[in-house]
Amino acid sequence: MLTRKWWSSLRNGLSRVSRAPAGYRAIHRRYDVIVVGGGHAGTEAAAAAARVGAETLLVTQKIDTIGALSCNPSLGGVGKGQLVREVDALDGLCGRAGDRAGIHFSVLNRSKGPAVWGPRAQLDRQRYRDFIQAELLATPRLEVMEGSVEELLVEEERPGRHRVTGIRLAGHAPPLEASSVILTTGTFLSGFLFLGQTSSPGGRIGDPPSSSGLSRTLKETLGLQVGRLRTGTPPRILKDSVDLTLATLHPPDQHPTPFSFLNTHTHCKPEEQLPCYLVRTTPGVDRVVMESLDDNSHIQEDTKGPRYGNYLTSGVYCPSIESRVLRFPGRSHQVWLEPEGMTSNLLYPQGLSMTMPPDMQLRLLRQIPALHRVEISTPGYGVQYDYVCPTQLCPSLQVKTTQGLFLAGQINGTTGYEEAAAQGLWAGVNAARSALAAPLLALSRTESYIGVLIDDLVTRGVTEPYRMFTSRAEFRTLLRPDNADLRLTLKGFEEVGCVSAQRYNEAVRVKEGLEEAFSTLGSLSRSPRDWRKTLETSSISQNKGGTLTATELLQYNDITYDDLAAALPESLAPFLEFSQRLKIEAVYRPHCELQKKEIQRIEREEGMYLSPDLDYLSLPVSLSNEVREILDRVRPTTLGAATRLPGMTPAAIVHLLNFVTQKNNNQKKIIHNQHSRAHKKPSGPEPSEGGERAGAVS
Repeated sequence: MLTRKWWSSLRNGLSRVSRAPAGYRAIHRRYDVIVVGGGHAGTEAAAAAARVGAETLLVTQKIDTIGALSCNPSLGGVGKGQLVREVDALDGLCGRAGDRAGIHFSVLNRSKGPAVWGPRAQLDRQRYRDFIQAELLATPRLEVMEGSVEELLVEEERPGRHRVTGIRLAGHAPPLEASSVILTTGTFLSGFLFLGQTSSPGGRIGDPPSSSGLSRTLKETLGLQVGRLRTGTPPRILKDSVDLTLATLHPPDQHPTPFSFLNTHTHCKPEEQLPCYLVRTTPGVDRVVMESLDDNSHIQEDTKGPRYGNYLTSGVYCPSIESRVLRFPGRSHQVWLEPEGMTSNLLYPQGLSMTMPPDMQLRLLRQIPALHRVEISTPGYGVQYDYVCPTQLCPSLQVKTTQGLFLAGQINGTTGYEEAAAQGLWAGVNAARSALAAPLLALSRTESYIGVLIDDLVTRGVTEPYRMFTSRAEFRTLLRPDNADLRLTLKGFEEVGCVSAQRYNEAVRVKEGLEEAFSTLGSLSRSPRDWRKTLETSSISQNKGGTLTATELLQYNDITYDDLAAALPESLAPFLEFSQRLKIEAVYRPHCELQKKEIQRIEREEGMYLSPDLDYLSLPVSLSNEVREILDRVRPTTLGAATRLPGMTPAAIVHLLNFVTQKNNNQKKIIHNQHSRAHKKPSGPEPSEGGERAGAVS
């Protein structure tokens, strides 16, 4: 249930909610920013634009579905959890919403290093939606309107260049003007739902698609390349019809880890969390899939990989059980049974997205022992929708050829709430800055996962729905989930303008506290023998000599900050609130310092000359084939020019820099040796004047 504060926010916010065109009214007829779509990208975009200072309008088909979890009721994960933490560090909504709505918290990849830990939570659908709606309706400078966008209004400034001027709603409502428009249409842009042999317009079951006029404006008026992508969702099943004694229990973490840097605890108490369950597919599942192929138009088209008229080639990625069985016949696949809410009787079978007829879906589910008597509440279905090739965007997420038009979320070819939220926030920031005549900003892939995400999209494009993995970030030991506030919050306040003073002050306090703690740790220096006496359980080698600081001690796996604070309470007890962060930072600090030096070295060496005769295709350097082809085709003349090539990564630049530096050093040595030999005096007798002809008989 909502707290009294949130109910008050909802009541107060109703004055800024309107429905169009029936009963059409708007507080303004002109806005700085208009956001189209109320999903994860749209809500973050609208809130961010308003925080920056823009008068903002959020237009959505149904106000009641703002903040709805369309598919999986979860947030975070490996790579995705890093995005949530970064969105929160920039004062976004989804992290705090996750802490409020979470009912099962866990950190994935615990067995690996903290740099690739993945904070994750199962969510209560209703709690999450209530939180997002209450936050939006309490946001200053933000109005919410219910309506369907019929057309994007643009003006041609010169051939091939346009400027957005606003939107036109369906019906007879007058146009709404804006300096910037953000499209966050999700799967609704010319969306179609597929179930068995039937299909119908829509982007989510129960909701219509976005207007075809919007897609037509993008393709015909603006001349953008538009393609089709596909996704799917599993059936929702009744918990009471599942035999959970035949499933493997997976409890949540005993101590939930909040997403938000502003929260020390989650709303759900540790003992109130709900478990998840694991089951696996059987040969019977494969058999039902093969029997249903003739009645499954979504999968039939997926296997053909069709073209759609003047569209780009359709993406063939489909995370369904049908495609997995076809790709990996005979393999048993994991299926997670996840709760949909604290009081909900529904389970979400993650891993069983499907588009076969409903009766076949029931047959398939009952091939799994724990689901042998299962009942379906809502069948699974597939979705096909338009997306805009993201290489047509700038790093600010503005369309290169259209001033003031920004795109975020699945319209850019991504999948997942977290990827959408990250894009939405950054598009909202830049749309507001554009409307307020401030320079647009970009995030580097060396400073954030958001930067990695956007750089991948705008430089490489997509051929299937893009999702974030930690492996995509070359500097992931720097871009950890624990330090997102130090990397982004201060910048978000001082440079971007999207962070509140409250959050900024807290980040400054944490930064100063960590610096003071490390200063104290560095000042505590003793011999290994003395440390062994102080820490009786430590694994410090008997043969270790010299001295060790307390910072260096934290790099030992079996020594925690709590251990040190217990041994030296007067010096270290004041910093116990930073215990885990100090441990992680101490472990990674040496490696991070090396990575920072690499980044600084690249910046210093931007003017380094690259010889035109370099054979990039056969260089003895660790470069991907894609990078080699880019370098061979463009042949940049300097290292700085190479860094700005679409598709280049910092890691590739480092390898190239090392190679060229080594090659130049070798050439210098050769020249130096030749020069030395040329000036070296011979050891034999000096030749007489006249050289070899001296003494010759005439």
